[in-house]
Amino acid sequence: MATVTFDKATRIYPGSEKPAVDQLEIEIADGEFLVLVGPSGCGKSTSLRMLAGLEDVNGGAIRIGDRDVTHLPPKDRDIAMVFQNYALYPHMTVADNMGFALKIAGVNKSEIRAKVEEAAKILDLTPYLDRKPKALSGGQRQRVAMGRAIVREPQVFLMDEPLSNLDAKLRVSTRTQIASLQRRLGITTVYVTHDQIEAMTMGDRVAVLKDGLLQQVDSPRNMYDKPANLFVAGFIGSPAMNLIEVPITDGGVKFGNSVVPVDRDALKAAADRGDTTVTVGVRPEHFDVAEQNGAAAEALTKQSSDAPAGLAVTVNVVEETGADAYVFGSVDLDGGSKDLVIRVSSRAVPEKGATVHVVPRPGELHVFATSTGERLS
Repeated sequence: MATVTFDKATRIYPGSEKPAVDQLEIEIADGEFLVLVGPSGCGKSTSLRMLAGLEDVNGGAIRIGDRDVTHLPPKDRDIAMVFQNYALYPHMTVADNMGFALKIAGVNKSEIRAKVEEAAKILDLTPYLDRKPKALSGGQRQRVAMGRAIVREPQVFLMDEPLSNLDAKLRVSTRTQIASLQRRLGITTVYVTHDQIEAMTMGDRVAVLKDGLLQQVDSPRNMYDKPANLFVAGFIGSPAMNLIEVPITDGGVKFGNSVVPVDRDALKAAADRGDTTVTVGVRPEHFDVAEQNGAAAEALTKQSSDAPAGLAVTVNVVEETGADAYVFGSVDLDGGSKDLVIRVSSRAVPEKGATVHVVPRPGELHVFATSTGERLS
């Protein structure tokens, strides 16, 4: 196995002045599962293709282990790639598809058969070795594509949105199988997806890209708990984090009828920039429905005695998911109406059209500079 290093790797397409990938710096440990995630056009697939040797590197370097592979052809990089569209030969059996790369490399038939059978056992494909791809389901075809990569025993697995063509239920089961398989084999893996749920559930670490720039690389838990900037905060999490621009006031920020205490260093950093507002982020599960003089209200200061604490939210839609429910509502702020999502117990679901007052739980408020988007607290 091997480490992978992107050392200020840059890709600029001909005719374009803006890099598709701009000085990407990531160190991927031996045996690590790293997920590249971001919206369409962010540079994640380009980064993967640069590592595979399918795209030129216009600046910086890429290393696999101690070898500089920046300008090596794909066949000399000791990598195996799994594509979105499976890329199976329709006239070949499963066994022939899985062993084709070894056949081209001149490996003898008995060794090919042994490796194919071993990979098939790992992937639960043994009963299907004599079938053609058209006789397989989408999930089975994807496993055949993975088997073709496994038999090569590469230093690095590259996976480019391999689950995109599967239905929702099959995606969930297949992503679990891929993550489990990678941990069993211990092969360094770089996985590209636009689905942040896949990224959070599969990766040892997640790298978020936007417009060719790396925004943050961290463990899924750290990224969820401490997003580095407004973009990561709004991208990671489902439903997404609520982001609200609020005025700075003495001792905290103005949150509806209440003042929510905020770290003073964060407020000072914003004030030093000349900002009079900050953007606060609150996860849907970190809101409490406030009651007049209730426990949630007592956590706040300077609330009006004749109005409930927090923000008044008009309920538009309620999605019940079983144990919980998500309230999709809107609030009226100085800048206009703002949509909000709140997770509540399924035993206490407000009616559509009702007004509820919500407050963030103490210690669960994320504070960002409105002017730059960087995290303050």
